[in-house]
Amino acid sequence: MLSRRIKDKLQHIATPFYLYDMELLRATLEIVNEESTRYGYKVHYALKANFDKRIFETVRGFGMGVDCVSGNEVKYAVESGFPASSVVYAGVGKSDDEIRYGIEQGIFAFNCESRQELEVINGIAAEMGKIANVALRINPDVDPQTHKNISTGHGDSKFGISYKEVEEVAAKLPELKNINITGLHFHIGSQITSMEPFENLCKRVNMLYGWFTERGFTLTHLNVGGGLGINYENPEAQPIPDFKTYFAVFAEHLDIDPAIEVHFELGRSLVGQCGELITKVLYNKVTAAGSNVAIVDASMTELIRPALYQAHHAIENLNRNDEEGVYTIAGTVCESSDIFAKGITLPAPQRGDLLTLKTAGAYGSAMASRYNMHELPTSVYSDDL
Repeated sequence: MLSRRIKDKLQHIATPFYLYDMELLRATLEIVNEESTRYGYKVHYALKANFDKRIFETVRGFGMGVDCVSGNEVKYAVESGFPASSVVYAGVGKSDDEIRYGIEQGIFAFNCESRQELEVINGIAAEMGKIANVALRINPDVDPQTHKNISTGHGDSKFGISYKEVEEVAAKLPELKNINITGLHFHIGSQITSMEPFENLCKRVNMLYGWFTERGFTLTHLNVGGGLGINYENPEAQPIPDFKTYFAVFAEHLDIDPAIEVHFELGRSLVGQCGELITKVLYNKVTAAGSNVAIVDASMTELIRPALYQAHHAIENLNRNDEEGVYTIAGTVCESSDIFAKGITLPAPQRGDLLTLKTAGAYGSAMASRYNMHELPTSVYSDDL
């Protein structure tokens, strides 16, 4: 990883901070473009993964669109120079003002998640004298085989229009004169490491695409979401995910008119491996149960994934490679869940040592908070060092 190669340059930078490998990010984006254009696919960057300005500017340089899940994300994308025609807006709770802004800007599509949302967008568009482009987000009830908190396509999820409600919704659409149904949208979950769920998604997409076209709907695009997982256990073994296989699965299993555009919304797989959280050891202690604990100056306010999802991030001591021991790595926040790892083996952390929490480029800084009045983490970029 980058931090190991440049550890001497990091010793005097105030911690905690996110370190971004911009060369790895660019290499990843190049491969995504190469493999997606092989099939004519269009990729939108899922902004929720990381909205760091330098990261976002780099993505824009590769000509991708943007997948947004809030009105502020839509505004940020447009004001950052992305064409509104490349912006899609999903999310179960779009406010009226956010909808108006999207219509005013002429975004590519609203990915609508309920029958009532369709009615609201239609009404607002009518008030504005506009036609809003809409894709129906269908919940396909596909098991993504991932953590329950990042599973969005199962039958009881809050996301999307239930596949059982599709016929009722479709019957209502001709009455909604100020929306233009341009496509269908699906997203089954995140951090999916098996290709089987994507194959199953394709089967459901084929069925629903056929159902709509048989009933006279003219669709121009299908958005099949994202969700491709990355290697948290051993990031050095796979710094760039297997995009070749991922896109090939859809090319093999989607059975649709070749004129239909296929869109993806990728986030974690684009930026996850390019980021590390660098933190400094403050104190060591031994609990009554005999556990060795290293307290570091980062916490769940900088990286909440371990506390929220019980997520694993590989941790390395950048200052020493001598005798190893078993340690708990804990943060500073006054919560018992503020633990980065338990029972991990690494060279004995000493006060002042730098530790790196790897694979933190996605849902790290984007989910940071100021709980306990912590400052938000800063960012350091490889091409500035």
